[in-house]
Amino acid sequence: MGALKRNPDLRPAEREVTAMRCYACGEEVVAEAVFCHKCGARLDGQEAPRTDDPAGTAPVAESNAPAADPTATVRLRDTVRLRQTDAAAPEKETELWEGGFSPRAMLGAWFITAAVTLVLLAVWIVWIRVTWAWIALVVFILLAWTYQLCVLAYRRVSVRYLLTNQRLIHEHGILRRVTDRIETIDIDDIAYVQSMIERLAGVGTIRISSSDRTTPELVMRGIEHVKQVADQIDDVRRTERRKRGLHIEQI
Repeated sequence: MGALKRNPDLRPAEREVTAMRCYACGEEVVAEAVFCHKCGARLDGQEAPRTDDPAGTAPVAESNAPAADPTATVRLRDTVRLRQTDAAAPEKETELWEGGFSPRAMLGAWFITAAVTLVLLAVWIVWIRVTWAWIALVVFILLAWTYQLCVLAYRRVSVRYLLTNQRLIHEHGILRRVTDRIETIDIDDIAYVQSMIERLAGVGTIRISSSDRTTPELVMRGIEHVKQVADQIDDVRRTERRKRGLHIEQI
């Protein structure tokens, strides 16, 4: 191991400081040392490097493990790179639901208008037989039905809702169009309300509370299949919050 020969004439105190050299790095170490203080090579029980080794290193045992397949390594590297790219890429926004004010939500107003029309016709037939009263009655009935049709047309044209996997978009207005966007992760509470007639018609009103500063509360009237739509909005909200690592009731 290239150790310095000890002098038997030296006293025990002097033998303790007798040094030898590490076979790995050539650093001078104490003879009683187990490891080299410079390279960490083990000194006791180790064989010296072979003299015919030009590099001065110990022989390396042959490994029985099969050589790595370079093609498999390339495929693995490409797969890891592709997954990293997919993780870094932004998620594509997809449309999940689109709707607006349903004509069936006007069923109650039409029922009341029809009832008033029948009552007025009955009153005119039984008690009133003046020509001008008939004209006034017809004009009133036409105005009542025209008003209901105008309300329906306005609500149908002026309101539009769009739900994606990231946002709830609300557009309203005819001449002046306003678009509000609520991030689904900002939605705090979702509730829906149905009157007796709305339950029969299969429509209702959805009320959404959110932490959005522009639209803290959104009222969606006349929505068909109101329960399914409310559940879908709630599912999107929960899914988006799980992706962001937030608790459902944290915000």
